[in-house]
Amino acid sequence: MFDRLARRYRLANRAITCGRDRAWRRAVIRAAAVRPGGRLLDVGAGTGDLAQAALARDPRLLAVALDFAGGMLAAGRRADPRRRILWCRGDARRLPFPDGAFDAVVSGYLLRNVPDTAEALREQVRVVQPGGRVVCLETTPPVVHRAPRLTRFYLRFVLPALGWLVTGDRRAYAYLGGTTEAFLAPEELAAQMRSAGLNSVTWSLGTFGVVAIHTGLRPAEGGPEMGGQDGR
Repeated sequence: MFDRLARRYRLANRAITCGRDRAWRRAVIRAAAVRPGGRLLDVGAGTGDLAQAALARDPRLLAVALDFAGGMLAAGRRADPRRRILWCRGDARRLPFPDGAFDAVVSGYLLRNVPDTAEALREQVRVVQPGGRVVCLETTPPVVHRAPRLTRFYLRFVLPALGWLVTGDRRAYAYLGGTTEAFLAPEELAAQMRSAGLNSVTWSLGTFGVVAIHTGLRPAEGGPEMGGQDGR
């Protein structure tokens, strides 16, 4: 499905978010707080938009973009003619990197599309170095929103229609709306992040609560394995 969407994926994201996706990605990169010239992994990178946002903030970064869909990676490479990003095909549940390889791990709209959220989170914690951050950008289910009925109407009717207009694939965007409705509430995702081994887990809601950005810290060596509090 994602291979089918790859060619017009970025344009579709602009349309269905009314252009807000750029601001959300910038917020993710700020939350990751990677040291100058550090190493960042974008998991489920798609066309590498988060990695590109990180490089726009710090061109010295080593940015790695990993995705399972080869079509997405191909589209991302075409938009990266200077090859500033290292592109890697792989499974978010079996990351092909050693323990502690990155200063920060970020993801956008990944966790609602994996079979096992907890497993994917544990892998992200494994490959981030002690003291490093894991930051997740996700859409939120309608129960979080002030107008849940309006949100459900958008997800079930407006989103598939916009997706069809931009990509010609209505069914794919109906699926994506369904994964949003069925996904974890922010406090539930925060609990899974703590269970995966992160502490100081916080989240913030963006654009009337339609997305949440979660941030967690891998404990430093010798520090507490878990802890911290959820917050908004």
